[in-house]
Amino acid sequence: MNYRYISIEGNIGAGKTTLAHLLAKKLTARLVLEEFADNPFLPKFYENPAQYAFPLELFFLAERFKQLKDTLHTNDLFQQITVSDYLFTKCLLFAKVNLPDEEFRLYQKLFDIMKDQIMQPDIVIYLHAPVSKLQLNIKKRNRPYEQTIPDEYLFQIQETYTSYLKQHHIKTLIFDASNADFLGNEQHVQTVLNALEKSYEPGQHFFTLP
Repeated sequence: MNYRYISIEGNIGAGKTTLAHLLAKKLTARLVLEEFADNPFLPKFYENPAQYAFPLELFFLAERFKQLKDTLHTNDLFQQITVSDYLFTKCLLFAKVNLPDEEFRLYQKLFDIMKDQIMQPDIVIYLHAPVSKLQLNIKKRNRPYEQTIPDEYLFQIQETYTSYLKQHHIKTLIFDASNADFLGNEQHVQTVLNALEKSYEPGQHFFTLP
């Protein structure tokens, strides 16, 4: 395994946390999970996005920064690999969708101050799934405040991620997660593990799950 820090990314409901748990177990890796449930503004945001978007994003920015800085800069003698279910840049991508221009410019200044203090992953796994699959997964996990997320919002998030990955030469493995079943199909997890055994040039590399 050439990669010591692996980040998993994707839209809401793409299966990031499930895959992170499984990879961490298979690789005996340290697991870093986003603590979204601690954000008191999240349910309020889905009820009233215009009013709560800015405090929502500021809270996420502060929490993700603290978690990654505390975790990634602490050596663990027993776990040489770290798997995270989010990328710090996620802060900026969601803020771009959720905030009006003036608030986003202020937010970006704060993000730019913080980003250089966060270790960047050696490789990113991006799970790409159609909105219909995302909505199905969102319904299955049954978080009450997520049940009314409109398709259009998921499309916006998807396009923002796609644009970012195209513009930045980040070493990214993009998996078509249209039929992903990481819990029920061992071969899907193994396909990801097999991909992680190879070396890649910076940029996007595409995979399908069997």
